[in-house]
Amino acid sequence: MGRSHCDSCKEELTWKDLFPVLSYIKLGGKCRNCKVKLSFYYPDELSDILTQAAKILNLPVDQEEIIQLANRSRGTPRIALRLLKRARDVAQVHGQGKITKALLDQALDLLEVDPLGLDDSDRKFLLTIIDKFKGGPVGIETLAATLSDDIGTIEDVTEPYLMQIGFLKRSPRGRIATEAAYKHLKRPYPSNIP
Repeated sequence: MGRSHCDSCKEELTWKDLFPVLSYIKLGGKCRNCKVKLSFYYPDELSDILTQAAKILNLPVDQEEIIQLANRSRGTPRIALRLLKRARDVAQVHGQGKITKALLDQALDLLEVDPLGLDDSDRKFLLTIIDKFKGGPVGIETLAATLSDDIGTIEDVTEPYLMQIGFLKRSPRGRIATEAAYKHLKRPYPSNIP
């Protein structure tokens, strides 16, 4: 079994980082190397949380749908539970109360959550960098002003997940959309970007 590591940069965590209270306070829950917020929950852990929540809600749902919800929840139980409750609502209104694959797909489409867990605000953020700033680099203040969003929200909510899945890079000059982001958003990757 390998050592604990950052999902974003794959750097192994040091012995100091494995003392949760101390390292969390010192580093703010971020990787010492790349400064991305460390994930606390993996899909299998989220699946367990969702399975328990479905039992509490007396909600019939198959393991396949639980796994899909876990994979789209950005490693966050709060988001996983919100998606489960919205899927339940769709299942109650448009089905027989059981979350089926078709009803789950319908619920996630209504919420505009794609297979990687990106929502409308994530896509808007990336498309702003790609379409308005030619992929970057662009400064955080400029992005916040363009999006009419708070810098803190961008740094603490939007960017960590996009960096974790490899769609965004931070550089001293600003934020840069990666080739993977272009591909996911079905935008041609410029040939002049190194």
